[in-house]
Amino acid sequence: MKKPKIVIVGSSNTDMVVKVPRIPIPGETIIGDEFLVIPGGKGANQAVAAARAGAEVTFISCVGDDLYGQQAIENYKKEGINTTYIKVQKGAHSGIALITVSQDGENCIAVAPGANNDLVAEDIHKYKEAFTDAKLILVQLEIPMSTVEAVVDLANIMKIPLMLNPAPGRTIPISLIKMITWITPNETEANIITSRKFLSDNNIVDMACELHNMGAETVIITLGKNGVYLKNDEYHEKLDSYKVKPIDTTAAGDVFNGALAFALANKTPLIKAIDFAQRAAAISVTKMGAQPSAPFRKEIDLFNKNIAVKSH
Repeated sequence: MKKPKIVIVGSSNTDMVVKVPRIPIPGETIIGDEFLVIPGGKGANQAVAAARAGAEVTFISCVGDDLYGQQAIENYKKEGINTTYIKVQKGAHSGIALITVSQDGENCIAVAPGANNDLVAEDIHKYKEAFTDAKLILVQLEIPMSTVEAVVDLANIMKIPLMLNPAPGRTIPISLIKMITWITPNETEANIITSRKFLSDNNIVDMACELHNMGAETVIITLGKNGVYLKNDEYHEKLDSYKVKPIDTTAAGDVFNGALAFALANKTPLIKAIDFAQRAAAISVTKMGAQPSAPFRKEIDLFNKNIAVKSH
């Protein structure tokens, strides 16, 4: 069976991870345990997750002409990802993320974007041929907003469904939201987009409705271990997550988005596509690292629901 083609536009980072007993407070030094250097970046994480789930992935990104950039491209090739349209920026350092991961699986992340900021709107126009025959485009916000806008415009012109994962959180023009097929913020990102001063459980439904009213066709607010909230013209409901014991929650959202993109591009009905993505994300938090935690299609299909049951 032919794999659905997905184009993912976004960031490429190298994650430097320290495992710690707990996340330190400001000004505090904590002695950690294990140190890991792991490929990451929201765009790259989603590309790997989609490829492992079963998609034919073309990744558009930018890395520096350094060792980290070279290693990243080689890693994507090993995952079967088309790297033809990865730009190598001379004199720039590749994106770096410094991550602390606590014993209960929570994380704290600081990112130095580096070459990710050099993926510009002109590159999207130059790489237009990469989008030919794509069933879905997925983009995030770890690249310049002008570049994101160019991707959304091109998707609209070429009539390709587009998924926006608005992470990290920032305000987004309503004109952009109106051209989005699926938007997948977490609670904090939804809070930022809808300009709320406070975040509470009572806001989730209101934020989903507001984003839908702004023009996004389908709104999927991810709630971590509490599942997702879905809003479109047909659905208006909370979908539970799978309960597992987390080891590292880094990139769980990216795995969800990558797996969801594959499922939707593969013409899976929406509720089943979200369930597929939830299973992928649940598996990912039981493993260390960003890209290494992304499960393969067989793992997702064989996910044991008797061990990992839906939480309520």
